Amino acid sequence: MTTLTAADTPSDQRPLTGRVAVITGASSGMGAATAESLAAAGAKVALLARRKDRLDALVERLAPTGAEVVAHQLDVTDQDAADAVAARVREQLGRVDLVFNNAGVMLPGPITQQPRDEWQHQIDLNVTGLMHTIGAFVPQLVEAGQAGGTADLINTSSIAAQNIFPGFAVYSATKAFVTHLSRTLRAELGAQGVRVSTIEPGITETELQGHVTDEASKAWLADAAQTMELLQPQDIASVVTYLAGLPRRVNLQQVTVMPTQEQM
Repeated sequence: MTTLTAADTPSDQRPLTGRVAVITGASSGMGAATAESLAAAGAKVALLARRKDRLDALVERLAPTGAEVVAHQLDVTDQDAADAVAARVREQLGRVDLVFNNAGVMLPGPITQQPRDEWQHQIDLNVTGLMHTIGAFVPQLVEAGQAGGTADLINTSSIAAQNIFPGFAVYSATKAFVTHLSRTLRAELGAQGVRVSTIEPGITETELQGHVTDEASKAWLADAAQTMELLQPQDIASVVTYLAGLPRRVNLQQVTVMPTQEQM
C-alpha cells in the first residue's frame, strides 16, 4: 500500500495550505482528530495539551502526511505559559491564523452533592483556560486578519449551552459562557478580519465521559451510547476543517452538530 504525503496530494485537496493552526486539548478526541484533518488539508499545526506522551505519539502519527507539526505541553489555566507558547509557535511555524479552542472537561453531578472541586475544575478549564488561549493568540489572529488573510477562532461549546440536562448545571453554564462569548467576539473581531465560530456538539464518543464520577450521570451516558450512534471525533474535525476552508467573507457563527438519533 502506498502512503500519500501532503506533497503528493493535489493542491485543490489541500485548501488550508499556508495556514498555521493551533489546537488546544490536542492529545485526544476531537483535538487529535482535528489535528489529523487540518494537517491533511495542508495546514501547519501546533498541538497543545498537558499530556506530553500523547502529543509525542500524535506528532509521530502525523509524520507521514509531510505536514509541519510541533507539540507543546501546556496547561491552559496558566496564562504566562500560554503566552510563552504562543510566542514559541510563531517562531517555529509563523504567524498563527487558526485557533481551535478545544480544551475542556465535563464533570456532571447534582448540585446538592456540593462537589466544589469539580465545579472549580470545570470553571478553570472551560472558562479561564479558554480565555487564556484567546488572550495568548488573538493578537496574532488580528494581525493576520488586518493583513488581508483568513483568520479563525473556533471555540468548542456544547448543546448543553442551549438545552437543559439535570445534573449538568455547572458544565452547562461554562458552555453557555463559551457560546455567548463567541457571539460577542464575532461582532468585535469581525471588523478586524477575524472570524469567530462556535461548535456545539451533541454526545460525542471521547474521553470526556471517562472523567465523570457521578454514578447517575455515568449511567445516563452509558445508556445513550447503547441506544444511539454517537458522534465521533472525526465528525467534529470535519466541521472545523470545513469552517476554516470557507471563503474569507463567510463566517458561520454557530454550528450545532447532533447525533441523528439524539432527541434532546
